[in-house]
Amino acid sequence: MKYGLLDLVGNVGVVILMVTYLLLQLDKLRSNDLAYSLLNAAGASLIVVSLLVDFNLSALVMEVFWVLISFVGIYRHFRLKAIRS
Repeated sequence: MKYGLLDLVGNVGVVILMVTYLLLQLDKLRSNDLAYSLLNAAGASLIVVSLLVDFNLSALVMEVFWVLISFVGIYRHFRLKAIRS
């Protein structure tokens, strides 16, 4: 098995997602924090990049939805911030 740069990118994405989830479980992050949504979007995006080379449709669909759902959280954060201002 060859381990290339895009494999590393995907693995960094997995680590970001797992650390983010761990921080949520340890009450170091809240699910409505901007950082939570940004970290989820970043981690899933890195996995998507790695999947473009080593394609897996099921994983790609899951990660694309993970990014899109994270964008909902980012949008809500800024919308609520604008409403409060």
